[in-house]
Amino acid sequence: MPAAEVKQQILQGTALPGLCVRGRLDLSGQRKLTALPDDLTVELLDLHDCPNLERLPQGLAARRVNLNGCARLQELPPGLRCYELELRGTALRQLPPDLQVEFRLDLEECRRLRSLPTGLKVGSLNLRNCVSLEALPEGLDVYFLDLSGCVSLSGWQKRASVRVGRLSVSGCAWLTHLPPWLTELAQLDVSDCPNLVELPEGLRVSSTLEIAGSGLRGLPASLRNVSLRWRGVPIDERIAFHPESITVEELLAERNVELRRVLLERMGYERFAQQAAAEVLDRDRDPGGERRLLRIPLPEDEDLVCVSVICPSTDRQYVIRVPPTMRTCRQAVAWIAGYDNPDDYHPVVET
Repeated sequence: MPAAEVKQQILQGTALPGLCVRGRLDLSGQRKLTALPDDLTVELLDLHDCPNLERLPQGLAARRVNLNGCARLQELPPGLRCYELELRGTALRQLPPDLQVEFRLDLEECRRLRSLPTGLKVGSLNLRNCVSLEALPEGLDVYFLDLSGCVSLSGWQKRASVRVGRLSVSGCAWLTHLPPWLTELAQLDVSDCPNLVELPEGLRVSSTLEIAGSGLRGLPASLRNVSLRWRGVPIDERIAFHPESITVEELLAERNVELRRVLLERMGYERFAQQAAAEVLDRDRDPGGERRLLRIPLPEDEDLVCVSVICPSTDRQYVIRVPPTMRTCRQAVAWIAGYDNPDDYHPVVET
């Protein structure tokens, strides 16, 4: 049956079970759509941004299904098989144990998702920002796995496989190690994993290793020749693991703006400001003590402007970068707190 006729029947509530649609059935953006007829067969089913869709039909047969933004969808029917399945931003808590997806399964921003089926096998699995996911299933078999922002993930299953593809655990702050079964990858991203201090001996990465903001202190012998990245910028092991060796002269002489910003991040604003004889734009005081607004011109780049403050509870000094348009300490501190107008910033207690 032509897709246009089927769409009209579904929206009118007259569609019968067993419909077979040639090509693409586009029902995206239909706010009143809550369900579909059972035993529906279609090549491509587009249901993205149907906010009131609560379930998929029993017996659904589709090669590609787009359910992105279906915020009330809490479960999938048993026996579902797809080539590609997109489920971004749905309310799923778990997937059926017999789900089969051949190429790509996208579960990004499924913030209630807590578990995946044992033995799940799929080419590409996107779990970015699945904040309730605490563990992966036993027997997981993928080529590409994105776990970025899975902040509850703290450990690994005993048996799984990521087959010479890409693994990202960026922002998984509780991870302390990678699993021993992880032996060979094309790309690995461990950025912003502060508790990850080492990688397993024997791990090989053929392309790039992103390490910005991780706790890594060095590399195993198996990774000595890997191409390191810091927020996408190529770096060497000295910059990565020996930031104390970076000098003001080296930083200011660097003509590559992106690399210079990495050097600045690794050196630290506080040490750089001290050694570069920063200009003091403004001074005042708060409960922690003196505050200073500092400026350092950077070649072929915007000025580095930072505010130096002292925490009143710990006496620790912090140097925080702010926009180069800041002219007073109060304006800079207000901006850090999220206020564009410093007159609107009236903290009861500053900590």
